[in-house]
Amino acid sequence: MVEPREACPTLRFVDEYCDWYAPLFPEVRSFEAFKYLHVGMISDLKRKTLPAIARTVGLDNEQG
Repeated sequence: MVEPREACPTLRFVDEYCDWYAPLFPEVRSFEAFKYLHVGMISDLKRKTLPAIARTVGLDNEQG
C-alpha cells in the first residue's frame, strides 16, 4: 500500500479555513483539490469555472 503524503501549503488563511474540513477527505489529493478550489474562487480570474481554476493552480484534471 502507498504511504499517504502531506498536503502542500497554499495561502495561510485558506489553509487555516480548509483544515477544519480535512477529516472529511480520505486522501490528500482530494483535500488539495478542495484547497485549490478555494484559491481559485478568491483569484482574479474572469471566469471561475473548474477548467479555468485547474489551469491556474496547475492541476492536470479539472474534474478531479
